[in-house]
Amino acid sequence: ILASIAFAGEPEKTNIYTQIIDWYNSNLNYWTIALLMAIESSFIPFPSELVIPPAAYQAMQPGSNLNIAFIVLAGSIGALIGAYINYFLAKIFGRPIVYKFADSRLGHFLLIDATKVQKAEDYFRKHGSISTFIGRLITVIRQLISIPAGLAKMKLFPFTLYTFLGATIWNCVLAFLGYLAHGQKDLIEKYNSELAIALLAAGALFIGYMVWNAVKKK
Repeated sequence: ILASIAFAGEPEKTNIYTQIIDWYNSNLNYWTIALLMAIESSFIPFPSELVIPPAAYQAMQPGSNLNIAFIVLAGSIGALIGAYINYFLAKIFGRPIVYKFADSRLGHFLLIDATKVQKAEDYFRKHGSISTFIGRLITVIRQLISIPAGLAKMKLFPFTLYTFLGATIWNCVLAFLGYLAHGQKDLIEKYNSELAIALLAAGALFIGYMVWNAVKKK
């Protein structure tokens, strides 16, 4: 079911993301959890909902060698690594380069634009350093909040602390969803086809938005 959300639009993208998800499901461990959460937390679009809940679901299976607490920890470490990527890139290259990249074709393809970066920067100015904690719990802002932190040259220790705490709370929520899914295993299996269709529709809508966002300024 979870794999069916894998970008049901362009064949090449579908193949790439499907391969990633299949590889992840076949090599599900703490290292792969951290790796994909690092990707998700950087500027590369990859939903954390495809990383933590399946791992938590797997941890509930008899004989699993995964532990939900360690899944959350691995996910938070990965999220912190991804946040460091955004933070240091913004800190090193500065505002002009960041905004130029955001308005590039590649930036639009990665679902980034100057408006989103500006929104994250305004949020950072309004809430200060604590926004790196709160922002981790807000859609869209959560992936980009590290950029204004880097632009503002926020001190590394509070950035690390707030980012890790915010990511941990988010991962706990996702792990709980995986736990609930295990409790509804029979219901999921009963309505597997309907859920697959719904997720495919959601994936198609996401791809449509992704393509529109990439070409709207062309």
